[in-house]
Amino acid sequence: MHISGQTQLIGIVADPIAHVKTPQVINHSAANQSLDLVCVPLHVRGANLRKVLLGISGIANLHGLVVTIPYKESIVEFCDELTDTAQQVGSVNAVRIDPENGRLIGGNFDGEGMLAGLHQQGHRLEGKRVLLVGAGGAGKSIAWSIAKQSPARLAIYNRSPARAEALLERLKTQFSDIDLSVSDGNAQSFDVIINATSLGLKDDDALPLDPGTLRAGALVCEAVMRSGDTSLLTAARERGCRVHHGQHMIYGQIVQICRFLGVDLQHEHVARILGP
Repeated sequence: MHISGQTQLIGIVADPIAHVKTPQVINHSAANQSLDLVCVPLHVRGANLRKVLLGISGIANLHGLVVTIPYKESIVEFCDELTDTAQQVGSVNAVRIDPENGRLIGGNFDGEGMLAGLHQQGHRLEGKRVLLVGAGGAGKSIAWSIAKQSPARLAIYNRSPARAEALLERLKTQFSDIDLSVSDGNAQSFDVIINATSLGLKDDDALPLDPGTLRAGALVCEAVMRSGDTSLLTAARERGCRVHHGQHMIYGQIVQICRFLGVDLQHEHVARILGP
């Protein structure tokens, strides 16, 4: 990778940051496309987030930031403008810097990334009964995108039921024709189960739901990206379920985030890096 005075930049903000995979994917993909672009990790402590965001608008060759844990929700207040999705879910995972005036525009692509990954693998949610596990930053965005696909039913399971209920109330204002409910985590009656929590990133994580309630033939999907199956996907395979890895969501999400930031990263290059 050759960095010159003309190299364009994308940053990724997180705390901690050593685990992020986005810089590797963007940098390899950009190099394969001969783009003079580099994505750099920015380890920002919570106390310094405001200082960083106040300063980035003055960097002319910085397209913007990818935003991940723990800043997806707290960064909203620093944005001058939000896309419709980011405003609806109250969460941001990309910030574009307007080159004309330095305004910070926040967007959210968790849900769109999940859908792009599902569609790329030939899965559709129209008319399906969908159980979403998790109502945090990623979960809210994914819920909104699922609802736009006209599922027969969307149920949300969260360790804090109040958070799931709050999300459903917001969804009901826009999707009154969908069967929306809070779930107790029993997946027996669902066609598609999506884990939107971070459980599964580590080997000793608890399972996000009781795998004993999964029925054979259901599609079990992960937002967690790691090598091989998570514990949930392993358990799902044992019960005759189809599985969908978190890599596919990240694949779709990175392409869309980069385009939001003004970089045309091609799908095939990202997919080649992430693998199946």
